[in-house]
Amino acid sequence: MKKPEFDDLGSMVPMDRIGQATEIAQAVVFLCSDAASYITGQPLVIDGGYRVS
Repeated sequence: MKKPEFDDLGSMVPMDRIGQATEIAQAVVFLCSDAASYITGQPLVIDGGYRVS
């Protein structure tokens, strides 16, 4: 069930929805894996292209 305070948030994201917890978790799993062993000091923005209007 959508909370009223999030009703307009999806319209501010190019993907037209807010992210799911699993989408954040997948990025965390990647960063903790050997596949990310050469990544250092880089921000990973997981926001669906969110923009402030």
